[in-house]
Amino acid sequence: MSKFSTYLLLMFMIIFWLLRIVITIMAQLGKDFMGIVPINQTFEVVLLFLFLLCAILVVKRKLLGPLLYLGLHAVYFGGDITDKIGILASGETLTMGQSADLMLSIIGIIIPLAVLIDLLLDRGRKEHPVDKKTDWFYKNEKFDRELDERADKNNYRTL
Repeated sequence: MSKFSTYLLLMFMIIFWLLRIVITIMAQLGKDFMGIVPINQTFEVVLLFLFLLCAILVVKRKLLGPLLYLGLHAVYFGGDITDKIGILASGETLTMGQSADLMLSIIGIIIPLAVLIDLLLDRGRKEHPVDKKTDWFYKNEKFDRELDERADKNNYRTL
């Protein structure tokens, strides 16, 4: 995780996750958070726990993490987006809570999509992984040349 964009996207993921936790807790207490309520309380809790796995996989730069993150959020928030767009297409207006739900649902799709694009655009992730423990030895040509010169001068005869 050496790119600044990855750190930034991870921070957005965590902020959105914390917001969803607050929304879920407020709904559990019987209140709404600025008119926003969870679409499905049970699936929301499962989604919040699976986020931890997805975040770890994103940090480790595994492709499964963003794919799982996008898939779960697309299933959860995609239906809400189509419902709200259907309401708008029928000529009705959305209430303030429905508009806030729509905005959070759109953000809930954009963040995983951006994480997936960021990971896919990082070509050096698999082709040239960096391992600081061994790169100093294997990628240091100057050290190889010095070792070769020393090895050539130290030829001892055995009797």
